[in-house]
Formats: sequence, structure tokens, C-alpha cells
Amino acid sequence: MTAPHDPHAAGRWRAQPADGHPRPPGAAQAARSGLSAASLPFTDPPAAEAADELRAALRQRLSNWLAQQVRAEEDAGIPAPDRKERRIFAQPVLADAAEEYAATALSQGRAIPGQDLEHQVIEKVLDEFFGMGGLEPLLRNPEIENININACDQVFVRYADGRREQVAPVAHTDADLVDLIRELAARSGVEERHFDRGSPGVSFQLPGGERAFAVMAVTSRPALAIRRHRFQQATLAQLRQLGTVDHRLQALLAAIARARKNVLITGGTAIGKTTLLRAMAAEVPPSERLITIEDTFELGLDADPVAHPDVLALQSREANIEGEGAVELAELVRWALRMSPDRVIVGEVRGPEVIPMCNAMSQGNDGSMGTLHASTSAGAFTKLAAYAAQGPERLTVEATNLLIASAIHFVVHLDRPRGEEHQRVVRSIREVVGADGPQVISNEIFRPDTTGRAQPGVPLRTETLNELRAAGFTPGLLEAG
Repeated sequence: MTAPHDPHAAGRWRAQPADGHPRPPGAAQAARSGLSAASLPFTDPPAAEAADELRAALRQRLSNWLAQQVRAEEDAGIPAPDRKERRIFAQPVLADAAEEYAATALSQGRAIPGQDLEHQVIEKVLDEFFGMGGLEPLLRNPEIENININACDQVFVRYADGRREQVAPVAHTDADLVDLIRELAARSGVEERHFDRGSPGVSFQLPGGERAFAVMAVTSRPALAIRRHRFQQATLAQLRQLGTVDHRLQALLAAIARARKNVLITGGTAIGKTTLLRAMAAEVPPSERLITIEDTFELGLDADPVAHPDVLALQSREANIEGEGAVELAELVRWALRMSPDRVIVGEVRGPEVIPMCNAMSQGNDGSMGTLHASTSAGAFTKLAAYAAQGPERLTVEATNLLIASAIHFVVHLDRPRGEEHQRVVRSIREVVGADGPQVISNEIFRPDTTGRAQPGVPLRTETLNELRAAGFTPGLLEAG
């Protein structure tokens, strides 16, 4: 009997398959995730035991083979191949090892994994040695946007359409999960990032551009959260197709970027701020020099040498084990100003870098951009002032607001429309016009309608409208209706 359709179920965790029959946690997702049966609580003990034994045998064979390969390459003076090449060379080695294991097991009257399960175990071992381990199947799925791991066997994903599910374990034990996190963190960026009881939190980027953050010691079990961007090279035209902007907003945001207006993009977590920033940056002429500043590499503007041939990407650095050598975002912003940027782009503003960022925006580097976590477009100014108060400059609220008003021209706010959890839309756009003591003065030129989507509001100032017109904008698009 088919379960009745629940129109409100899209955003819930799915604890059971739709047919209502209980299954072991993660088993329902085995085929989709591609994880080996050895990592799942199978109800068939012989199959699970055989898969575990095969995995151990393959790991040992591959470890020995790799050691021989490395020694041979060193003796011959041959450059070591990259991980992808190693994986290709290792596949036939594991195939032969699996055949030998099956022959031995059959001769001894022991159970052997079926062909499909054998293939899954081989892929899992290859992932452990050359890929992302148990994360690999999840990262291969383009429909998965967020991966939240509360422990090795408590793994939850959120899909692009808003669905949430619990999936198969990504590691055999929590210790294996910690080892995987350490290896991935060590591979990332320009430096090793520590992950131990002395450094219980680590932020890093995966090879595919996904942003990862892990914690241990401050939780009962190690945890990892991965945020991925479906559009590494986004455009405003693509966002229009997705419904994030309409034709008016597409034209306005493109003109704002071309007219070298300073923009702050705001919104909640995982709302699409970085994607919109990428899309607006796509409107920047390729002749301009961009310097991006991030806590963890994520923007990836330097990955497209055609659209942005002159990009310098800077990443903050954590202190070493002696507590020295840290480089904060605020310091990177100051350094960026000495490196002849046309625009400075701050991936995420969340601290005292507000003051140097505003200085950069108001000292001839017009067209700069940044993102900020804020619940409303108007609330962005309060958030900026609060961050500025954390800085060493210790400016008064009035001085801070004057600096903000002179630096930022537009605030673009993203949100989800009512009743559409999977959708992201531009909800509000504010033009900053000045400061009056304890507050920044702004006009909401696009305000939310009853669905939460931006519609024309207060008219732009004549001076601003003329500048946008010179950048190719058609003023008639601002008329309501």
C-alpha cells in the first residue's frame, strides 16, 4: 500500500522509505550513495563479513603495491603521478586481488561478496586511498548541496530541491572520520591546517571547491559540515533561469557591477550569497585586477583565466602550535591595498575587517564587493557597526556610520520566498544615501511583495540613475508592474 502524499514533507528528515517497511539505517540509501555493504549494518552477516574481509585484503594489497611503486619511482628518478593517475593504475591491482580472494575463499568453503558488492568494495578502497573516502559518493551527486556529519554513522544530506535524508555512514569509526578530516585538511590550501584536541576546529576547502568545517573534543563525537556550490562559475543569466532574479534585477545588478558601485550581499546561511557575488563579478571586465580575501578559499574567481585573468586570491592563516604566525582577514585587506587592486572582494565579512574593508571601498577601489550574514537588508548596517566595534580603531558609532555610508553604495538581500524552502530569491535592495548620527540612511529601491520577491520601491537618486544608465541600464525597468 502506498503511503499518502504529504505536501509538507519536502523539508523533513526521511526516517523510513516511502513503502513504510523498516530497514537498517543507511541501507535504503546504499545503492544511491555507492558505499560498500561493509560499512552498513546488513541483516546478512555472511555478506557483511565477506565484504569486510575483502576490504581488509584489498587495503593490504594496495598498501604494499603503493610502497613498491614509490620505491621504484625514487630509484629510477621518475616523477610521482598524481592521485588520479595512481587510481587508474591501482584499479587492475585491486581487480586481481579480488579474484585471488574469491578463489581462496571458495576453496575454503567461505562466503564471497557478489559481483556488485565486490565492485562497491573496490571503489570504496580506491576512494579511501585516492579520493574523499566515504564522502566520495556524496560529493559525486550533483543534487546534494549540504552534507552534515554528526559522527561517522550519523550522516545527513540536503538536496537542491529541499529534501533532507539520512544516508549511509562515511567511515567505519569516529577515529577513521578524524583521520579522513586531517588528511583532507592537510591537502587543502597553501598550508596544513591542524585538527586535534589543541586545535579542535578546522576550516578548509575540498578539491572540488566545497567549504568544510570540522570540530572535535568540544563535541561528544567528531563532526563535519560541508557546503557546496552548484554553480562555481555563475552568471546573472543563470540566476534568472533559476528564479533568483527577474529580468529587472538582472539588468540592475549587472549595471551596478559595471558602474563600479560597492555592493554588500546579505542573507542567512546557505542562501546563495557567494553564488550571487560570483554572478555579479562575472560582469567585471577581464582587464581589471581583482584581489579576493577569504577565511577559506571558496570564491574561485581565479579558476577562470578567461573571465578573470588577473586575480590574486588571499586566504587568512591560523596560528601555529606555538600560537604565532596568524594572519587575520583585517590584515589581508590592508595588504591588498598595497597590491594595486582595481577591486577588493571580501568573501565574508564577520569581524573587525569591516573598517579596513570600508577604507578600501572609499579610497578609490570602487566596485568592491563582500558578503555578510544578516536577517534583513536594513539590519546589515547594525551588524557592520557591531563588527566595527571589535576592531582596534575603536571608532564611535557616528564615525563608523559615516565610514559605512561613504563606502557602501548598495545592499542586496537574499531570502527564501514564503512556502518555497528550496528557492532563493533577491528580497530587497537598498541604496545607501548617507548617515545621520547613530544610523545609516538608505532607500529601499526594491522591496518584498507578498511572496517575498523584490519589486520596485523607492526611486533611485537621479545621480545614481544617470551613472547606471551610462553602464547600460534602462531606467524604465524600475517602473512598477
